[in-house]
Amino acid sequence: MEMLEKRGGDVWQYTYDTGDVAYITVSMCMILVMIPGLGFLYSGLARRKSALSMIWVCFMGAIVAQIQWYFWGYSLAFSPSSNRFIGNLDNFGLKNILKHEDGSRKYPELLFAGFQGMFCSVTVAIVVGGVAERGRLLPAMIFAFCWATIVYCPIAFWIWGPNGWAGAHWDVLDFAGGGPVEIASGIGGLAYSFALGRRKEQLLLNFRPHNVSLVTMGTALLWFGWLGFNGGSALGSNLKAVYAVWNSNIAACFGALTWCLLDFRLEKKWSTVAICSGIISGLVAATPCSGIIPLWASVPLGIVAAAICNFSTQIKYILKIDDSMDTFAEHGVAGIVGLIFNAFFGADYVIGLDGSTPHGGGWVSNNWKQIYKQICFVLAASGYTFVMTVVLCYAINFIPGCKLRASEEAELRGMDEDQIGEFAYDYVEVRRDWLAWTPPTKSHMHDEPEHSTDADAIEANADVLAGSSPNDQNSSMEQPPTSSQATSADDEKNGIHP
Repeated sequence: MEMLEKRGGDVWQYTYDTGDVAYITVSMCMILVMIPGLGFLYSGLARRKSALSMIWVCFMGAIVAQIQWYFWGYSLAFSPSSNRFIGNLDNFGLKNILKHEDGSRKYPELLFAGFQGMFCSVTVAIVVGGVAERGRLLPAMIFAFCWATIVYCPIAFWIWGPNGWAGAHWDVLDFAGGGPVEIASGIGGLAYSFALGRRKEQLLLNFRPHNVSLVTMGTALLWFGWLGFNGGSALGSNLKAVYAVWNSNIAACFGALTWCLLDFRLEKKWSTVAICSGIISGLVAATPCSGIIPLWASVPLGIVAAAICNFSTQIKYILKIDDSMDTFAEHGVAGIVGLIFNAFFGADYVIGLDGSTPHGGGWVSNNWKQIYKQICFVLAASGYTFVMTVVLCYAINFIPGCKLRASEEAELRGMDEDQIGEFAYDYVEVRRDWLAWTPPTKSHMHDEPEHSTDADAIEANADVLAGSSPNDQNSSMEQPPTSSQATSADDEKNGIHP
């Protein structure tokens, strides 16, 4: 590269590979699209009365993460520290970054900092989805800022930092964030849900996603952004980036097919949500290994990840933790599967496709000891994330005015009304709460229907707040509902669609 001296100063200016700079920049913008993708996905999976709050929390969570990343997040995760567990504050406020430029890289460090900042934003947006239908928003944003500092940054330093114990010293294989992004978000979301507590079980009767179209659109945006997430992690417009995109697509396709077939065996009907779930599980599993394993290995990766994640959605019922968006099954478990696949299928020739990353690979390349390194990293990231997230949640909960959970009445009315005051479907003439819907009555044949108000219906359903169910049914948290349970005859008769 040609080095030019800037006139009138001692600052050095370098010419970079414009193709690499353009590719990383576009990838960074593609990752940003994942934020509304997550918002639409979570919104569609929730009920109508809390739909807008899920979009709000994803957007604001990503914004808070970007602010944290600018101040000290990047410095804690990537500064050249002698510490093997977390960086220092040498790059606080992105200072001193230009001084590190020496012409040895094909892209500026400032671009790398922005690219990695998007990873942090997506991770935080996944975690805060745990507030679904019962969490207050202001404490959630305080949690997001602190969680990015205490949980995400240390794990990112472990695997990507210049002196991290996992990446720099143990040669753990994690291409695009199986540890700091997927395990941290999946285990963190589970821990956050544990600290919040379960939703009112009587409100979960006949629960279904309120808008599958939003779920599908969110998944499409996530798929698009994920190609920049994984492909851009090659940090250049090279063959490794193309390989990562291919691996991601293959895993996503086989994941979607597997999940859909597994659900069909139970319901004998094809599920759109199953397709979306399979796509996401495949993309998550490909995140740590898309630039590490051969293309053929992505076929079993997608199948195995989707199958394990599909059955892992039942773990929350066993643990009695209301992981409402299945972040543990979709992100935590799939991330673990991808990291373990690196030990078996990591190929040295794939890792070296960028021309600058030598590694012995995994069992495919006769590197047998890689398995214990991958397992140790999985255990360390999982244990650290869960413990620190729970401790952080309880600490914030003790701050005056920062109680994480909304009141029972707020949960009944919905987070849109309680926390925002705007509604995703305010123009639609339907009740925002299906429990607050009362069929019209007529005093005689020619009278106009008399509709009860929301307030009257809330009062009429006071038994829900008291802990009793209007219907003598088992709680959905005790037994996962089937689609036949999800659509009752009364619902179809009264037109109730929660």
